[in-house]
Order: sequence, then C-alpha cells, then structure tokens
Amino acid sequence: MRILIFAALCAATFQADAQERPIAFVGATLVPIEGEVIENGTLLVQSGRIVAIGAAVDIPANAERRPVEGRLILPGLVDTHSHIGQVAGADMSGPIQPDVRALDAINVRHAGMLKARAGGITTVNIMPGSGHLLSGQTVYMKLREGNSIEDLAIRLDDGSLAGGIKMANGTNPLRPTPFPGTRGKSAALMRAHLVSAQEYCAKVADRKLAADKRPARNLGLEAMCEALDGRRIVHHHTHRHDDVVTVLRLAREFDLRVVLHHVSEAGYVAREIADAGAMASIIHVDSPGGKLEAMHLLPDNGARLAQAGVLFAYHTDDPVTDSRLFLRSAAMGVRYGLDRDTALASLTLNGARMLDLEQRVGSLRPGKDADFVILDGDPLSVYTRVLETWIEGRQVFDLANPAHALFATGGYGAGRDSVATEVIQLEAVQ
Repeated sequence: MRILIFAALCAATFQADAQERPIAFVGATLVPIEGEVIENGTLLVQSGRIVAIGAAVDIPANAERRPVEGRLILPGLVDTHSHIGQVAGADMSGPIQPDVRALDAINVRHAGMLKARAGGITTVNIMPGSGHLLSGQTVYMKLREGNSIEDLAIRLDDGSLAGGIKMANGTNPLRPTPFPGTRGKSAALMRAHLVSAQEYCAKVADRKLAADKRPARNLGLEAMCEALDGRRIVHHHTHRHDDVVTVLRLAREFDLRVVLHHVSEAGYVAREIADAGAMASIIHVDSPGGKLEAMHLLPDNGARLAQAGVLFAYHTDDPVTDSRLFLRSAAMGVRYGLDRDTALASLTLNGARMLDLEQRVGSLRPGKDADFVILDGDPLSVYTRVLETWIEGRQVFDLANPAHALFATGGYGAGRDSVATEVIQLEAVQ
C-alpha cells in the first residue's frame, strides 16, 4: 500500500513539474546586485529560472500572482565556507589526503541545512575541516529538499560534480609526525606533494608514453591534476599575514587558482593579495579568539580588501557563526567602513564567482536559477527577518510555516534532523 501511495505521489509531482505555471512576485523592492534597485518591481520565474525582472514586466495570463508589496527580494545568499551536514574529511593517517571527498560524508537531513535555509542561504560550499594540509575535496550544493547528497549537489555541464579542494596552513595542521611540526615544514610537505602531482599529471597527459610506463590510477593525484590545471579551485584556510603570503607564494609557483579563507589579518597584506589576483572569503566574528592567530582579526577586513581591489565575500564557517545570521556579516562590514553595494555583493555574486557559479546564481538576472530571498525590511537591519527562501523556483523556507519557523527562531526540536519528505507525505495520507 505504501509503495502504491508513494508511486502516486511521484507521478503527481512529475505532472506538476510538467505543467508548472509561471509565478510573478509583484510589488517588491528588487535588489538584483547586477543593476540598480527596482522599486515596486516584478520578478517572474518559471521552470526553475528567472524569466524577467523589472518595473514593467509582461505577466502571462496563466501566471500565479504573488503580491509582495512592502517586501524586499535579494538573490539567494551564497556561503563560500560551511560545515553544515555533519561533514567530515581526512583522518589522522596523514596530513595530505586529496582523495577524500566531502560528498561521501554529508547528512542532508542535518538540522544545519534547515537553519541555513532559514537564513536565506541557497548555495553552499561544504568544506571538510582544516586540521590537515589538505583535507579533501569540497562539494558545492544547492539547499534543495532531497533524500541524498546527489539531490543537492551541483553538477557542471559535463555531468561532473562541482567542488574545490581544501588546504590549510598556520597552526591547525601542526601536529606530531607524520604531520608537520612547523610552518616551514608545512610548506615543504605541500610543495613536495605538488611536485609529485605535476609529474603524475604530465605522465597521464603524455599520449606517447608506452602503456607499461604509464602510472597506475591515483584518485588523489587525479584531483590534484584538476587543481593544477585550474578546473578545481583551491580553498585555502589561512589566518596570519605571513601565512597568507605563504599561500600566495605557493599559488604563484604552481599556478593555482586560490580563494583565501578566513584571512584574519588580510588588511595587513591587502595589496599583496590584490597583486596576486587572489580572492578572499572572510568571516566576521564579534569575539576573535579560539586560536592565537585569530586574535588579531581585523573587523574592517572587508573595507580594506575592497579598497585594495580584492574580490571578497563573507562566509559563515557554520557552526563558527550561525547560518541564520549571515546577513549580519555584511551589516557589520558596513559598520566598519564597507559600502552598501559591495556588502550585499559579498553575500551573493562575489561568492558565486569564487565557486565558478556566477552564470547560474548570485544575482537576479533572466536566465539564472530562480534562487532568491524575500525579506520584510532592509537586509542590513538587525530587525529584518527572512520570510521566504526559494531555490530554483521552489519554496524551501516559509516563516509562516510553524515547522519552518522553529529552525529560524529556535526552541525545542530546532536541533533535530529532518526526515524524508516522502515519509511525511505518506504518514499524512494514511
């Protein structure tokens, strides 16, 4: 009986998808990020994409109209560094493990996913931890509702999974042997691994090499080949100004595309970061600490980086800062001298660029994914609430829904993982 009901639900869902009506959100203040703010505008979406945006949009006769007067619509927020989903990466067997995939260690029903939707986050870079020089491959995800990681993971045009690779330096990877004991040894181990990867990649790419001379397949080095040829971005944990410069040095030596993460002292070396053409994913915390190298976190990092011409974005590093409070990071940036437009871009389009996803997400533009957030006020006000979060034209958070509101406001059960949507539907039918 359960199987028949489930099949009927699936069929109904498929038919609804096939007959999907356009939806017009009418009367809101639209902040497209790419372009001027539109007062009393209309956002038209259909089949998971943005169809039109503007003050005078032709709304199809069959469209569902949703009045949103007095509301503000932003693109879905992009979190470039998060650990929601109980993600786990490399273990203590060694300091460099590029074959480990975050994809294989994510709980898609984790309460952190629900809280992130409540914060307006629609796209995330899920990262393994930073206790290794290289702790594994990251995965880029949409916070859709789904039963497995495959339902949430973003795929590229060739069908491969979108993601980067996580590296770290500073105090985090300093441990007893076989881990490095000093900063100098950390760089030496990473440099040696990159040289080995270059040699492996060259042999794999050499079509003239005899079969018996070709190297055996190595999954970790395959991932390193993708990093060395620029297909996989290196997301690099680093805090202290001298550690930042070490990352830039390695990136220059091996022609790596690098996003610097945390960069507590970025303001001290903003010019060096700009000259290297690197991007910076930064965090704002009220009480820097936890490790000596983060004690001197500069609260005006965003303003300093912007002034130097560095593309930067904020991230949550959830659970270091709560995904529900992501908008607050940009507000604090403005408090410390950042301009408003850059602050909003640092939560949306700039993060999308760091993940090579700017053609799909990060701004409200026709043709892009219909990922957006509906707010009840100024996005930089502490009093503003996320009312709704939409991903690819589907609502994934609604503050008016008590089950959703729990994960926005907290209370008993807010830390509980969700169950499969299908199971809830089946129980309701029975």
